[in-house]
Amino acid sequence: MTTTKVYIVYYSLHGHVEIMAREVQRGANAVEGVEATLWQVPETLSDTILQKMKAPPRANDVAEIRPEQLLEADGFLFGFPSRFGVMASQFKAFFDATHELWASQALAGKPAGVFWSTGFYGGGQELTALTAVTQLAHHGMLFVPLGYTFGSGMFEINEVKGGSAYGAGTFAADGSRQPTELELQQAFYQGKYVAKITKKLKNQPLSS
Repeated sequence: MTTTKVYIVYYSLHGHVEIMAREVQRGANAVEGVEATLWQVPETLSDTILQKMKAPPRANDVAEIRPEQLLEADGFLFGFPSRFGVMASQFKAFFDATHELWASQALAGKPAGVFWSTGFYGGGQELTALTAVTQLAHHGMLFVPLGYTFGSGMFEINEVKGGSAYGAGTFAADGSRQPTELELQQAFYQGKYVAKITKKLKNQPLSS
């Protein structure tokens, strides 16, 4: 049986998306025959700005990805913080650098999910995912939402919880809040869910 490769590509300024990404990876790797790898997109801010923003050091066990490396994967999960209802500019810059892949439609037909972090309820828990779909659509990738397959966790109203039918999410608030157990469970579930779909599509390719 051939290995199905899932790339979890993320940007995380204060660590919230990184925590989610590692849980997404755990979920994807729980699927037999799937190899899930974490990648970071390059930082675009200077060290001076990062220091002023009190950003912690980037994970030294996660390599930076180059656009052409996306070709190696069978499926993707893209994670990013929200900026005014859209993905952070660092991640947008990475997608902007994939123009050669777009020109050849090299990623067309590959499944992809998204996950995210916002500050508060008005920060784009749905809009951030919705606007990210444009990047996938132009590449011809297949957007894989969660729908309400996560079950009862989707209907939780007694505690603060990020995420939506589009994917897993968390709230950072002023930066001090960390992803909750329920949010991490949804991230794990999303990794497993997208990995299963990626594996199925790899083993049953679309007819030409």
